[in-house]
Amino acid sequence: MSAQTQGLKRGSVAIVGAAEADLGQVVPETTPVDLMAQATLRALDDAGLKLSDVDGVFAAASQLSMASVDICEYLGLQPKYQDSTRIGGSAFMSLLSHAHMALQSGLCSVAMITYGSTQRIMTRAAASPREYNQYESPYRMRSPVGAYALAASRHMAQYGTTRDQIAEVAVSARKWALLNPRAWEKDPLTIEDVKNARPVSTPFTVRDCCLVNDGGGAIIVTTAERAKSLKKPPVYVLGSGECMSHRNITSMADLTVTGAAVSGPQAFKAAGLKPADVDVLGLYDAFTINPILFLEDLGFCPKGEGGRFVEGGRIAPGGALAVNTSGGGLSYCHPGMYGLMILIEQVRQVRGEAGKRQVKDCEIALAHGNGGVLSTQCTALLGSAATV
Repeated sequence: MSAQTQGLKRGSVAIVGAAEADLGQVVPETTPVDLMAQATLRALDDAGLKLSDVDGVFAAASQLSMASVDICEYLGLQPKYQDSTRIGGSAFMSLLSHAHMALQSGLCSVAMITYGSTQRIMTRAAASPREYNQYESPYRMRSPVGAYALAASRHMAQYGTTRDQIAEVAVSARKWALLNPRAWEKDPLTIEDVKNARPVSTPFTVRDCCLVNDGGGAIIVTTAERAKSLKKPPVYVLGSGECMSHRNITSMADLTVTGAAVSGPQAFKAAGLKPADVDVLGLYDAFTINPILFLEDLGFCPKGEGGRFVEGGRIAPGGALAVNTSGGGLSYCHPGMYGLMILIEQVRQVRGEAGKRQVKDCEIALAHGNGGVLSTQCTALLGSAATV
């Protein structure tokens, strides 16, 4: 296990509230903090708690340098503990383990983890400006899509992964999205649609790329003891792990192996579980290559077999393995840093609240976050009361 997850007791904390902010395209002049506050209040209502109960604040946002301070000022909070760790879209799985530590050690009793983004109404480039890198920027690679396209191209060359297999990830995500009333995309999608869409960065077209939405979300976490008396069934944190492997894509040791190969085993060891125990997966799908890489690195199929693994609707509704049941960042929403939205969907699946997309007898959920250009990987395993 990583130093950050050592000493965390399996099932000692639980997620008791989860909610999205408004998603899609919000009204002009809305701020990221508006959406963070909106999601937080909705999540507290979901948990049956009040704002005055919160004494731990965990927040991250690409548009805010001091996200926890901003939301505390907005909501009038003076928490005992706060954290604004920002490591890209995986930050929220990392913040969940930080909240786990704070709650278990008594630094706070009710923690909120929140996020908001207005990247659509203000443009993605303005919301998350690219940093200059002396080794990459002179070549004018379109980032981050170019970095992920390099990983996809390498996987295709090394393992024989086909363009159709990569497109299958987008098609499966869209089939799940059509079961989700809150999903942005509402039209069916085929493999040919994906391949024939506007080219972006070889081998990707626009349909291989995540959405650009406004939105946000929040979850509420508390001790297992307190969770038992609240409004909704607790969803227990069973294990977590994280890994930072590089910052820039030119420093990635192997374009086909991500830090999920480290964070996944950490999380499974902490939880006392194995991949076969998992009922539903939430994998950060900023681009179609991501789930293929993560399925391999997390142990759901051998390295190099991810493309073949997803063929034939295997990860779509009715397939052998439920992956990204909300529709994912490819078809549901992607408000910049997407990890918190994955956690929200996994909570709903374990609670049995996912409606037409509900996975039958869902007891254990995996939520995997990705940050930067495959730079940071964080894995969390969540479970129902039957698992603790």
